[in-house]
This record gives sequence, structure tokens and C-alpha cells, in this order.
Amino acid sequence: MVTQAGERPPRLLSSAGFRFAVLFAAMFSVAAVAMVAVLWWATAIALDRQTDAAIRADAIALTERWRESGATGLAESIDDRITVDVENEVIYLLREVQENAPPRRLAGNLESWPEDTPADGAWFRTRAKHDDIISQMRLHRLDLPGLQLLIGRDEDQRVELRRLLTEGVLYASSAVVLFALAGAWLIRRALQRRLGPAFETTIAIAAGDLGHRVPLSGRDDEFDRLAQTLNTMLDRVATLMEGVRGVSDAIAHDLRTPIARARAKLEDALASAPPARTEEGAALRGAVEQGIADLDNIARIFQALLRIAEAEAGARRAAFAGFDLVPVLADAAEFYAVVAESRNQVLETDLPEHLPMVGDRDLLLQAVANLLDNAIKFTPAEGNIRLAAVQDDTGLCISVTDDGPGMPADDRDHAGERFFRADKARATPGSGLGLSLVQAMAHLHGGELVLADAVPGREPPGLRAELRLPRP
Repeated sequence: MVTQAGERPPRLLSSAGFRFAVLFAAMFSVAAVAMVAVLWWATAIALDRQTDAAIRADAIALTERWRESGATGLAESIDDRITVDVENEVIYLLREVQENAPPRRLAGNLESWPEDTPADGAWFRTRAKHDDIISQMRLHRLDLPGLQLLIGRDEDQRVELRRLLTEGVLYASSAVVLFALAGAWLIRRALQRRLGPAFETTIAIAAGDLGHRVPLSGRDDEFDRLAQTLNTMLDRVATLMEGVRGVSDAIAHDLRTPIARARAKLEDALASAPPARTEEGAALRGAVEQGIADLDNIARIFQALLRIAEAEAGARRAAFAGFDLVPVLADAAEFYAVVAESRNQVLETDLPEHLPMVGDRDLLLQAVANLLDNAIKFTPAEGNIRLAAVQDDTGLCISVTDDGPGMPADDRDHAGERFFRADKARATPGSGLGLSLVQAMAHLHGGELVLADAVPGREPPGLRAELRLPRP
């Protein structure tokens, strides 16, 4: 359905501004978090490499000392390194291993050989006690002839530093998300602020105000160029609509007079025609009466087309006023109840006491009359027709239900087109403009016409025509 006056902007989750904002927030967050994660990873890896490099250098130096001075020189070198270690980070354990004898401790500050120590040359982490302190440590095992050596570094400070880095990354990521959301909100707000005037202009144009234009910001950006294009298009549409109105006025002036003159001449001919007692007189009078009826039908079609054009162009919005819809519906029901009774049908009504409405009273009466006329045409003898109206939080609903053959779903999609007639309606009189006027009137008032089966599953299903209008 075409956007009508009173419609709200798109909801948050379905708006383009929201999608652009989410895309910006996602890209910003991913880029910032990736950068922070790379920094954290590089820092953590650098700390591990620094520790491994120090342990590897120790291993090479101690191996050289063992080659030069044997186990005694190696033990002395280890004790010296422990003595000069002010930060208490270095960890050593040297023990002698002999067959058929338990290992004998030679030097080091690690109190005991860790369980499940891997084979020679392995690197591993464990928690153990050194210098009366239990800490996390990084160790490297080195096996020498008759000796086993563990070289390592205390990692408690590095673990604490890594924890602080992790907390910093988490805090930074949270700040990044907040900044991303704030930026997304600003982007969405800016898009809504720039697109809001265009949206309001389209609503005004849909409501028939062809003089409304999109305001320019003066920045000469993409939005201003879009607004200029829309305004140029609207100027062209207004010119074309003015031309259409001029043609309609010319047709109304030029055709009504000839039709009226032809009808008057036919009425004069009918008055002076020979009596119907003769065969020639009856044929002549019948032809003249048929000609008058055809001219009246042409005038009705012409009047209906003009009303549809006025409604679609929004020209009748100036006639909108407040009134009670119930008396209008009651008048239509009273008139068509007589028609229904003449066809041995029953017209029922279900109307509230009051139904305040703002709109064009004559058009609403014509629309309800068209719905009732269609229902009476297609309802068989002894059938029922029901006119009802209700008001709730969503708006007004006027419904006309009949017991006729109904309308296939494919035909309902075309029911509002001018001169469209379903296959079942070919044999009944009409021009195919009744529902077109109803739909044009509904759009003029910001509503819609909905067609459905009166009783789904029943054969015939009947037709339920609902005229849904917004609250005044």
C-alpha cells in the first residue's frame, strides 16, 4: 500500500539508519578489539621469549662451566648466580644421579625435584617451592653425564603483569564497545535528521499536498543533491497533475453539456413519440428510453471517474471535517434495506451509538453505498447482508458481509483497478468502478480496503469487505 499520511517512520530494527549504525559499530569494534588483542598477544609473547632467552643463555653458560670445571665448578657457579640474584627470580637445582643410589642434591634453590618432569631438553611450567616461596615457574631440564640440572625463572611477576594486561584489554574492549555504540547512535541520528524532511515530504505528497518540497541544508552534499532531484521530480509531477486537472475540467465542461442536450432531445422525442399501442410506437419509445438510460449511465461513469481522480489526487482533503459516522451508515442502510427487501433479502446492521470521524462525509457515504450495492447484487434471494462498524485502538472498521459467491484471491488483488470485473460479475450490470472509488476514498483517508471470505470453508463463502480507517 502507498504510504499514507499519519504513517510513522520505519521501526528501529527495520530502518536503514539502524543497519548502517550497526555496521559501523561492528567494524569499529572488530578493528579496535583486534588491535588491542594484537598488542596483548605481542606483549605476552615478548615476555615468554625474554624468559626463554634468559634460561637458554644460562644453560649454555653452565654447560661450558661444567666442561671446564666439572660438577664442583658447576655447583659453585650456580651458588654464585643465586647469591647475586637480587630479584629472587633465578631457579636452579643440580643433583647427582648414580646407579643403585638415590639422587644427591649438589646445589640450587629449588627444594625438590618436581614430579612428572619431562625428558632431557624439555621446557615446562609448574608450581613449586624455592627459597621458601611457592610460585609459578618456567623450567628447562638439562641432563649431563651423571648429573641432572633444572634451570628456570620465577614467573609470578610476569603472570601478574599478564593478568593486568588482560584486565586492561577487557576494559579497553568495553570502552571500544561503548564508543562504537555512541558512534552508531550519532550516525543513526544524523541519518534520521537528514532523511526526516524527505520522509515528511513524501507523506505530504501522498496525502495530496503537491506543493510540499524537501528543504535543503545548504551543504551541497549527497543529501542536498538527492533533495534537489526529488524537488525537480515533484515540480514535474505537479505540472503533470495540473495538466490532468485541466483536462478533467475541460472534459467535465465539454461533455456534460452535450450529454445533457442529447438527453433533453431524447426526452422531447419521447414526449412527442406515437402512442405505444402500435408496434412502431412501442419500438420507437423503447429505443428512446434505452438511449436516455445509456446517457444516464455514461454520466454516472463520468462522475465516478471524476470522483476517483479527485480522491487519488487528494483534492478533496480540503472538505475534511468532523462528524458522527453512525447517522451516515444508518442512512445508507435505510435506503438499501428497501432495495434488499424488494429482492427478498435481509439487511442487518450492527452499529455503535457514536462513531466520531474526520473526513469527507459525502465520499464515505458513497463508498459505503457502493459496498452495499455490490453485496445486494451478488447475494441470492433470501440471503443476508450485514453492515457493521467498530472502533478500537487501531482505528475504525466498517464491514459489509454478504452470502454471495465470494471473490477468488486472484481477483481480490485487482478489485480496486478501474473497470475491472471478475468473471462471476460479467452478467450483472455495472461499470467496474465501485470498488475503485472505495479504494481511492480509503487511501485519501489514510486507510485501506480489505476483501476476504465471509465464512472460510463454506460454499459459497460469501464476501467480507472491510473499510479500515485510522483513528481521527
